[in-house]
Amino acid sequence: MKRNLILTALAVFCAMAGAIPASAQLAEVGGKVTDRGKPQPGVQVVYKDESNGRQIKMKTNSKGEFFQLGVPIDTYTVSVLDNSGKELFKQPGIRVGIGGENALNTMDIDLSTGATAKGQGSAGSAGGPGARTSEFAGGYSRGGAEIKNQKNQPKMTKEEIAAIEAHNAKAKNENVLIAQAQTDLNAKNWQGAIPPLQQLAQTEPNRWSFNQALGNAQLNTGQYDAAVQSFDKGIQVAQNVVSGSLKDPKNPDANPVKAKTGLAAMLTNQGNAYLKLHKNQEAVAAFEKAASLDPNPGVAYFNLCATQYNIGNTDGALAACNKAIAADPNRADAYFIKGSLLMAQGKTDKSGKYTAPDGTAEALNKYLELEPNGAHANDVKQMLQFIGSKVQENYKAKKK
Repeated sequence: MKRNLILTALAVFCAMAGAIPASAQLAEVGGKVTDRGKPQPGVQVVYKDESNGRQIKMKTNSKGEFFQLGVPIDTYTVSVLDNSGKELFKQPGIRVGIGGENALNTMDIDLSTGATAKGQGSAGSAGGPGARTSEFAGGYSRGGAEIKNQKNQPKMTKEEIAAIEAHNAKAKNENVLIAQAQTDLNAKNWQGAIPPLQQLAQTEPNRWSFNQALGNAQLNTGQYDAAVQSFDKGIQVAQNVVSGSLKDPKNPDANPVKAKTGLAAMLTNQGNAYLKLHKNQEAVAAFEKAASLDPNPGVAYFNLCATQYNIGNTDGALAACNKAIAADPNRADAYFIKGSLLMAQGKTDKSGKYTAPDGTAEALNKYLELEPNGAHANDVKQMLQFIGSKVQENYKAKKK
C-alpha cells in the first residue's frame, strides 16, 4: 500500500478522533474510606473495568474521601491499596452508571466491615447510586430553613423571618429547576435542559457544575460558541476553588479535589468545542491544561495527539500519543496513530527500499493485540506488510 494512502486514512481518522462525543455514557464515582469509622487518608482507590482492564485510580483526601468525574458506565472491581501497594479491600461486580448518565455512584468502604452505597437521604446495596436530587455533575438540592422560634431562643424579627422566607422561596425554585434539568438530561433532551441550567448558572454563579452541565448540553446541540463561554465561566470558578480563593462550606462545589477533577473535564470538552469551531490552537491549549490536571489524562492526551496531527505538528502529535499510551496502555487507537505517524517518518533509499523507524511494527502489532477485529485492523495489516514486518494473526477478539 502506498504511503500517501496510509496518511490520507490517518488524516480522516484523526479528524474524527480529535473530539470525544460529550454524549458518551459517563458517570461519577465517589465515597469515603474508613476503618472502624476512622477516615483513611492517602490510600489508593482503584476502579478496574472488568470488560477491558482499564484502571481509574484515586487518592483519598485528609477526610478519607475520593471522587472522580467522567467514569465510563460499566462493571468494575473496586480495590483499596495502602502506600506500599498492599491490597486492603477488593470487591468485584460493582456496576457504575446505575441511575443514569452522569449519575453519582457513591461507595463508602469501611475496611473492617465492607462496603455500602448511600446518597442524600437513602442507602442501597454496594455500588448503587443512592438518592440524589440532581445527578448532573455537582448537582444538589438546597434545603429550606425552618421558620420557628425554639424555646429559650431569641424571637426573630420581621426582617429575619422575611429573609428566611426569601431563602426558602429561592431554594424551592432551584429544586424545581434542578429536577427539570435532570429529567431532560436523563432523556438526552439537551435543548430542553438548557433553559433551567441557564437559570441555575445565573442564580448560583459560584456553582461551576451548573456551567459545566450547561456547556455539555450546548455542545451536544451544536451551540459551540455558547459552550465555550459556559465552560469559561465554570473553569474560572473551579480554578478559584482549587486555588483556595473561593471557600464556602455550604457550597457543594467548593471541594478542591472535586473542583480539580471537574476543571479537567470542562477543559477537555471545551477543547472539543474548539475543534468543532476549527480553532485548533485553542483546542490544543485546552487539552494540554486538561492533561496537566486530570489524574487519568489518557483521553486528553489522545485528543491532543489527534489535534496536533491535524495542524501539522507531527512531533507534537507523537509525543502526545506516547503520553496517551503511558496513561492508558489499553487504548488501541493510540497505537494506531503512533504507528501511522512513524510510518510517515520512514525513509526510502536510492534503490526504492523503504525503512520504517524503530517502534513502528511494535505499535501496529500492539493495536492488533488489543483490537484484532478493530475498525483499523485491515489498514494496520497492510502497513505491516508494506514495511516487511510479520503480521500477527493469532490474537483473539476481546470479549465486550
